Amino acid sequence: MKKKVLITGAGGFIGSHLVELCVDRGIEVKAFVHYNSRNHWAWLEGSPCLKKIEVVVGDIRDYDSVFHAMNGCDKVFHLAALIGIPYSYVSPQAYIKTNVEGTYNVLQSAKELGLKSVIVTSTSETYGTAQYVPIDEKHHAVGQSPYSASKIAADQLAISYHRSFGLPVKIVRPFNTYGPRQSARAVIPSIIVQILAGSKSIRLGNLSPTRDFTFVNDTAAAFLAVTKAKGLVGEATNIGTGTEISVGDLASLIGRLMGTKIKIIEEKQRVRRKESEVERLLCDNRKILASTLWRPSYSLEKGLMDTIQWIKKNKSYYKSELYNV
Repeated sequence: MKKKVLITGAGGFIGSHLVELCVDRGIEVKAFVHYNSRNHWAWLEGSPCLKKIEVVVGDIRDYDSVFHAMNGCDKVFHLAALIGIPYSYVSPQAYIKTNVEGTYNVLQSAKELGLKSVIVTSTSETYGTAQYVPIDEKHHAVGQSPYSASKIAADQLAISYHRSFGLPVKIVRPFNTYGPRQSARAVIPSIIVQILAGSKSIRLGNLSPTRDFTFVNDTAAAFLAVTKAKGLVGEATNIGTGTEISVGDLASLIGRLMGTKIKIIEEKQRVRRKESEVERLLCDNRKILASTLWRPSYSLEKGLMDTIQWIKKNKSYYKSELYNV
């Protein structure tokens, strides 16, 4: 009997793209989405792959629903998480319950059911401000926000399940992913939406931090590449392009691509505390390049153009006048 792959957080930004890529590659998918009374499946609604997958609803914080969703699968991609950094200042406990306890539910269920592969999604925020660049997987973990601290805890829990129980865990650590369907709380959609609304003064937080941006299709492809790799078990693997750009320069680039001259304003409510701001993230991707056939296929400009075009067609999803936490 052919087994299925479970994808948690399947209705989310990266998760929905991963679902579609798996379907394109002939992989049977069970998509785990957050329960709601309207049976709304987030970004999977209207997806061309919807008739080819099995959708199950539940809550990643609920062990029973995770266990039942995972039953009958032999692999799991765990993407379900709370990821907005600003809201982690508002409710740190929510991040502990979702990101730490949710990861426990996935790991324990996988252990009980004997899954052959467990992919846990980490984040470059676990590194904190770069102590050296480019950042490789040996870089120290620094929790500069409740969000990053919860992801560090989840990563360590995953590694402990590999070392203690032999669970075949691999951790993927994407640097900043962007593209269609991303929330307006992220910097790239926020800039695009404000420009599309006709604003010449773009409101942002800190402008000096640098980030390594990967287009979402490339990130999804990296997940599958890491899964197929013979090694990398019990380890973290970075996903990134090995290039960086400051937030200020990024905003100017988007303005040029959209044919608009913009003025950038630092808005107080969008600025992180100095001790919490991650000033620099630049990926050392040599490990994934050496261990897999994965290579990023999108330049930043190409990815931004695709993102701009998608948001233009779907701008009703966004509220340019509001700051998303």
